[in-house]
Amino acid sequence: MRVNELKRLLASYGCYELSPGKEHDVWCSPISGARIRIPRHQSREVPANQIVLIMKVLAIVEKGSDGLFSVYSDAHIGKSYFGGFGNSVSEAKDDFVVSVKEAISEERREGHKVPVFEDIIITYKYDLPSFFNCFDFINVSRFAEFAGINESKMRAYKSGVAFPGEKTTAKILKAIQHIGVEFTSVSL
Repeated sequence: MRVNELKRLLASYGCYELSPGKEHDVWCSPISGARIRIPRHQSREVPANQIVLIMKVLAIVEKGSDGLFSVYSDAHIGKSYFGGFGNSVSEAKDDFVVSVKEAISEERREGHKVPVFEDIIITYKYDLPSFFNCFDFINVSRFAEFAGINESKMRAYKSGVAFPGEKTTAKILKAIQHIGVEFTSVSL
């Protein structure tokens, strides 16, 4: 692939040139924030082993007022955006993945070069009802105690009846991350 083809491909993913350089231009991905250095010689061939199309997708997971869960993202491949719905977070995430795979297939059918699904990194950001639906093995009362939050308030956050403020959200996230660290240090 030539440099000018790579730049067109990056532009089709929404990337943009951040700053021109003497020998390399710096491009930025609006999705991941990654900075990509590209040689300035437009007709120069870029070695295939240096071209890895990795796409990072931030997917928002929310529980709707109708009780259904949705997963959506501002990311897209070509003209195809991604979204998923379901009765559970698991169903919505599965549907979201199907929409990503359909977008890849559609763009390939139209002759565009797109990443393979395995090179797409999906990061999920949850609201609290969705988080507790996805990780339903977490005992909400015990979690509230662990996080130092009132138990009845935590149940209200879980059900979506109430919403935590900024400080409480930070406490909840800190507790979740602490549990994650504990899990990664386990050996059996």
